[in-house]
Amino acid sequence: MDLSPFESDNSVSCRLASEIPDVCRTEDCCLGIDEAGRGPVLGPMVYGICFCPVSKKQELKDSKVADSKTLNEVERENLFQKIDQSKSYIGWALQILSPNTISTSMLQRTKYNLNAISHDTAIDLVQYALDSGVQLKEVFVDTVGPADKYEDKLSKRFPGIDVTVRPKADSLFPIVSAASICAKVARDHVVKGWSFSEDMGDVEADYGSGYPSDPKTKAWMLKYLDPVFGYPQFVRFSWSTAQTLMDSKGVTVHWDDDDDDGEKGAQRQNNKSMLAYFSASAGGKDQKSTHQTHRFFTERRLKSLDAL
Repeated sequence: MDLSPFESDNSVSCRLASEIPDVCRTEDCCLGIDEAGRGPVLGPMVYGICFCPVSKKQELKDSKVADSKTLNEVERENLFQKIDQSKSYIGWALQILSPNTISTSMLQRTKYNLNAISHDTAIDLVQYALDSGVQLKEVFVDTVGPADKYEDKLSKRFPGIDVTVRPKADSLFPIVSAASICAKVARDHVVKGWSFSEDMGDVEADYGSGYPSDPKTKAWMLKYLDPVFGYPQFVRFSWSTAQTLMDSKGVTVHWDDDDDDGEKGAQRQNNKSMLAYFSASAGGKDQKSTHQTHRFFTERRLKSLDAL
């Protein structure tokens, strides 16, 4: 699996896809959707689709694909190779959602939660298959949220396609199992080969599973928390685990243009605001410098908010 399009800039999301088998453009097809990495505080979430002709369902089942969570790493890798080598009738596509994309989406001014992100990503992948000429007849989805509501949403979005949404669909439908394997293999490769754009020196790669409850993950996050700048983009800083650690171990920042949390707020907590480091006591020149600095930080803050 060539991950170089994502690895060239892992701060943004990226789509990877196989070639579309010719038979998928002429025969009715089924498509499965699943994800890997929804819960971890580290690394991306990867959504995957896999599709093949309805007439090839039994052949796919005979390949022994299974829910990726029940397989070890070697088994997943071998099955992905089998899927990828069946190019004559199986196609796949992945959407790699970077940690940075997830966090900025969830923390933007208009809230965009993980369920909504998941639904929209799944819809975009189904639309990608249709736009690529795949003759979709059936879609099977591992649910996110209430299955009946999600199924109704997808059925209305894609009329004429038989949509089935079920909990644990990756253990019920081989085509979803295949999508699960593609997504999990991609995430594993991305996490193992993560390139830190931040200047952090030699980063310890033993960060465990990436789940907040994993002691290795917690220890890694404590070690690599910068008290001023927080975490590298490998961390989903919108997760409560990251926010709690930043609140308890990080430096408190007071914005001077906020009456409740500016200079007065800093003084109440015996702290200095950022502008306190630019003294105006020497007279007009320093006073002008202070006003310019205040303006600079205010404009930066407003631009950051507008960007969200």
